[in-house]
Amino acid sequence: MVQIEKEVNPHFEDFLFDWNQKFQFLVGGYGSSKSYHVALKLILKLLSEKRTALVVREVYDTHRDSTFSLLEEIINDLGLDHKIRCVSSPMQIRFPNGSKIIFKGMDKPAKLKSINNVSIVWIEECSEVKYDGFKELIGRLRHPTLKLHMILSTNPVSKGNWSYKHFFKDEMNKFFVLDDEDLYKTKTIVVGNTYYHHSTADDNLFLPESYIEQLDELKIHDPDLHRIARKGRFGVNGKLVLPQFEVHSHDKVMDAIRAIDGPVMKNGMDFGFVDSYNALIRMAIDHKEKYLYIYWQYYKNDMTDDKTAEALKDLKDVLIKADSAEPKTIRFFRQLGFRMKAAKKFAGSRLQYTKKVKRFKKIICSDECPDVMRELKDLTFKVSKDGEIIEDEFNIDPHTFSAIWYGLDDYEVATLKGHGVTRKVR
Repeated sequence: MVQIEKEVNPHFEDFLFDWNQKFQFLVGGYGSSKSYHVALKLILKLLSEKRTALVVREVYDTHRDSTFSLLEEIINDLGLDHKIRCVSSPMQIRFPNGSKIIFKGMDKPAKLKSINNVSIVWIEECSEVKYDGFKELIGRLRHPTLKLHMILSTNPVSKGNWSYKHFFKDEMNKFFVLDDEDLYKTKTIVVGNTYYHHSTADDNLFLPESYIEQLDELKIHDPDLHRIARKGRFGVNGKLVLPQFEVHSHDKVMDAIRAIDGPVMKNGMDFGFVDSYNALIRMAIDHKEKYLYIYWQYYKNDMTDDKTAEALKDLKDVLIKADSAEPKTIRFFRQLGFRMKAAKKFAGSRLQYTKKVKRFKKIICSDECPDVMRELKDLTFKVSKDGEIIEDEFNIDPHTFSAIWYGLDDYEVATLKGHGVTRKVR
């Protein structure tokens, strides 16, 4: 039995020897030492038991200067380099008891098929791995006798990332495991078969003060990176397009609309087919308060025009402003009796429509509009190579946002122009 003495950060002491759960999810800020302690945990486990561990990153070549280098550094620091062999080509670490650590990248998935008897998987920067890759790795985790474990480590990313949706919550699909705010408070928590661990630079007693000061300075220059790097918290990466966007219960939204004195009713539609979607959004405007209410959605793809028209047949008597890039589709709907008209498009219209929507004091969405919620709640602007915001491009292609643009075609937030006859909500 090898006797090892090693000073570690107190916040990670229990983690090093806790193998009770199948999944262990570590999230933290920069310099928190989470990767270091995962690597140390692996070495200690493989010294005590004969096992094969698989270490995975999205890109295989990044192992050499990260996970492989870190494991080799710890082995040398422990004075075990004469017992544990670190082979650089192909990258592999071999233990005297027959244990070994192998390294793979998800950019070369074919090489995963040759893996056998892996009882521990460590996915470093798991948020960079695709969700299908994560599920594939679960399938590769198998051994006839040994208990199976998967360790996932990451810096926090957008709440739209699969790692957050799988291990915390996915509002669109009404899936809930753990509120991340509870993890930030307790620092470690076990839910079912998953051990959660949160850490920041404050948990790393070996960091120089100057490093923490650099992280603190990010609060002024880059708030998004400060949240990730210093606080170690999930959130929205980038500048929100609609920071005033809120989600309320459907009943509450409809009660608010009914209470408006003369609501302005609008309907907008964006067309799509295979890769994009047909999106029709129904809205009500409180012109006095400058509130936009979104209370109904239609959102489907792979639908021919006749099937879409059949699905929307109850809306034939309402005015729908639609994407002018599809005149044939608009004519088809009109021939079927729909009151559909083309919204104006012009050079710079994307920017002007976006600015128009941003002028609302509040945008209140019914919780019965899941695709609106998914696309708009965390919608952010694209950023140029120079780090400048591109005001008419976004992190996704938001079809519901386009539908809202078209629906507001002849409405101005500042002054009411040409909105036509006000209609009551049906």
